[in-house]
Amino acid sequence: MSCAVAQDSKDGFGRRMLRRISLKPLIIWLVGVGLVTVSAQGYALAPASAQSDTLKEIIEVIEDRHYASRRYDDGLSAQHFTAYLDALDPQRMFFDADDIDLFSQWRLALDNAGRAGDLAPAFTMFNKYHDELKDRLTGILNTLPETIESFDYEVEEYLDIDRSAMPWAQDDAELDERWRKRIKNQALSLLLAEKAPEEIPETLERRYQSQLKRLGQYNAQDVFQIYANTLAEQYDPHTNYFSPRRAENFDINMSLSFEGIGAILQIDDEYAKVTRLVPAGPADKQGGLRPSDLIMGVGQGETGPIEDVIGWRLDEIVDLIRGPRDTTVRLEVIPDKGKSDQRRVVPIRRNEVKLEEQAAQKQIIEFTDEDGQTHRVGVIDIPAFYIDFEAYRRGDKLYRSTTRDVKKLVDELVSDGVEGIVIDLRDNGGGSLQEANQLTGLFIEYGPTVQIRSAESRVWRDGKRRRSQYYEGPLAVMINRLSASASEIFAGAIQDYGRGIIVGEQSFGKGTVQSLVPLQEGQLKITESKFYRVSGGSTQHRGVVPDINYPSLFDPEKIGESALDNALAWDQIAPTRFNRYNNYDSIIPTLASLHNARAANDPDYQFLQDQVDLAQGARAISVLPLQQSGRIAMRDEQEALALAIENKRRLSKGLEPLETLDTDDDVPESTPTVSNEETALPHNDVEVEDAADDEAATPDVLLLETGKILVDSISLRPTDSVASRSARES
Repeated sequence: MSCAVAQDSKDGFGRRMLRRISLKPLIIWLVGVGLVTVSAQGYALAPASAQSDTLKEIIEVIEDRHYASRRYDDGLSAQHFTAYLDALDPQRMFFDADDIDLFSQWRLALDNAGRAGDLAPAFTMFNKYHDELKDRLTGILNTLPETIESFDYEVEEYLDIDRSAMPWAQDDAELDERWRKRIKNQALSLLLAEKAPEEIPETLERRYQSQLKRLGQYNAQDVFQIYANTLAEQYDPHTNYFSPRRAENFDINMSLSFEGIGAILQIDDEYAKVTRLVPAGPADKQGGLRPSDLIMGVGQGETGPIEDVIGWRLDEIVDLIRGPRDTTVRLEVIPDKGKSDQRRVVPIRRNEVKLEEQAAQKQIIEFTDEDGQTHRVGVIDIPAFYIDFEAYRRGDKLYRSTTRDVKKLVDELVSDGVEGIVIDLRDNGGGSLQEANQLTGLFIEYGPTVQIRSAESRVWRDGKRRRSQYYEGPLAVMINRLSASASEIFAGAIQDYGRGIIVGEQSFGKGTVQSLVPLQEGQLKITESKFYRVSGGSTQHRGVVPDINYPSLFDPEKIGESALDNALAWDQIAPTRFNRYNNYDSIIPTLASLHNARAANDPDYQFLQDQVDLAQGARAISVLPLQQSGRIAMRDEQEALALAIENKRRLSKGLEPLETLDTDDDVPESTPTVSNEETALPHNDVEVEDAADDEAATPDVLLLETGKILVDSISLRPTDSVASRSARES
C-alpha cells in the first residue's frame, strides 16, 4: 500500500475522532471556595470537607517536620502543578495546549489554595481528564474494527516510546494522530505475538472496555490521593500520602500478604510494573519475573485463560495475582516500556513468604589458581536484614535474626577452615536498622556503625558499644544496584573501618529515614532523618561505591535513588572517631589489575559483559517501527546479537555453536533475546564439585570472581594492617 493511501487512513481516523470531539464543552461555575467542573455528560467529583482539612494538615506537617525544611511556596507550587499533570497524563495523550493554558492559572496558586484547603484546582483538572479519557475510549470503541482494518503495516512510520518529555499536543488533530499510532502499535504487537488477525480487534476492545469500566470507579478519595501524593513527593520520593484504603496505594507490597508471589508493583502509565522481587519469595526463587517487567495479563492455574490487565487499577491486578498457597498464577509480561514484541508467560506457584526462607545461608566455593593451588572460601548470602520482633519482645532467647544466624554460620565456616568469607548482599533491599548495626558488630571489636541526622541537625550515633570478640579474618562484601538502606549501612561501615573489600556495583542510594504520621484522613509517611557513614559521607543518592566494579545489567537511569524524582542530594557531616583496621587503598590498584586480567580471559565473565552491552543497546531504542518489516528486522537483529554472544561463549569453552537460541536447553536463563530488561544472575548456582555435569552451564561468575579477589587480598595484605586492639584512631 502506498504512502498516499496511508495518509487517507490517517485522515479517516481523524474524521471519526472529530465526531467525538463535539462532546467536549465544559461548564464552569463557582461553588463554595472554588471551581467545580462538570462535563456535558454531567459527571463531576468534588472533595469532601475531611479531605480539605487533611490537605491543610499535610502542608503543616510536611513544612514542620520534613528533613528538607522547605516551604510550600510559588516555586514548589509550580513543581506540584507539573507533577499533577504528569500523574494524570504522563504520555501527553489527553490534554492539549489549550487545556494547559486554562490550567496554568493555578501554576503559582496551588500553595495558597492548599493552605485554604481549596481542592477545586485538583478536582477541576481531574474532571477534565476524566471527560477526555471517557470520550477518547468511547470514540475508540465505536470505530475500533474499521480503525484496525485501515492500518497499513507497509508504511514507514515510527512511534515514540516515551512521550513524557514531548510538548503538549497543539490541538485535537495532533492528539488523534498520537492515538492512531498508539493503537496501530498495539495491533502490530499482537500480530507479531502471533495473535490471529480476527482476534486483534476483540482483544483491544476488551482492553478498552475494561479501562472504560474502571474509569467509572474513580472516587473523590482516589483524586485526593493522587493530588496529595504529587505534593508530598516534591519533597522527596519516599514521602507519601496513604489514603485509608491501603489497597489503593500506588505501591503495593505483596510480600506482606499471607499468600502471594513476593513481588512489589507500582503503576507506570497504563501498566503494572514490577519494581523489585522480595528476596527468597516465590517469584525470586522460581525465576522468570524481573524488575522493570510490565504485566500485560494474568492467568489462573496451569491452563486458565490469560486476562488482559492493561489499564486496570493496581488493587484489582493484585487481587488476581494473589491466591491460595500451592496454586499457580501465570503472568504475561514484556520488558519495560514495551520495547519488545516478545512476550513471555511466567508461571509462579504461590506460597507464603517465610522468615526462614529469607534467612542467611552459607556455602563453600572451591577453585584452583594458576599455580595449581586449591582455595576454599566461605560465602554467606543475606537476602534481608530480618528479626522476629514478636519473639524478641516476648523475651524468647531463641528469636531469629540476621545477626544470630550469621554468627552461627561464621563460626561454622571458620571451623571448616575457609581462608576468608564473602558476605553477599546483592538484591538485599534492607530491613532492620538494629540488625545492620549488630551485624557490623560481628566484624569489628567496637565502635559506631552509622550516624543519623535529624531535620533539626541533631546527630546521634549507633553501633557496637562494648568490646567483644569478632571475626578477624579476611572479608569481602558483594553489593549491587538493589542493595539498599541497611545493606548500605553495613557495606559502608565495613569499607570505612577497612575490614574488607567491597565489590560489585554502586548500591541503590537510599539513605533516608521515614516515620508515619496519622492524619485526619489517612496517614503521611515523611522523611525526617538521614543516614551518614562513620566517615561522614551520606549513603543518600550516591550509595556505596565499590572498591572493585562489576558490570551491571541494571539500568542506573531507572533503578536506584538517583533515578527517582526529587531525591535528596548527597552531602556529608563531620566524621566520628573509629578504628581503621586495614588500609586497602594501597592494594586496590593491584587487585583491580589482577581482576581485569582474569575477566578478560573468562568466557563467562565476558558473556556477562556482552549481555550488559546488549541491554544498553536495547535501552537506547527511542522509537518503534510501525512498519511490520521494520519491526521484525529490529527483533531479528536483537535475537542475532543474543545468539552471537552465546556462541562466542560456547566457542571459548570448546563447545559446538547453536543455530538458534530456542533449540538448546543449556542456554543460560539470563541470556536476553529482544529486551532491555534488568536481569540479575542467580545467587546460589555456583558450580563447586559438579561443574562437569552441565558443560554449558553459566556459574555465578561474579561470586566466583569475588572469592578470587578475596584470596588475592590475602596475599597482598596491607603491611600496615593491625589488630583491632592496637588500631589507630582516624
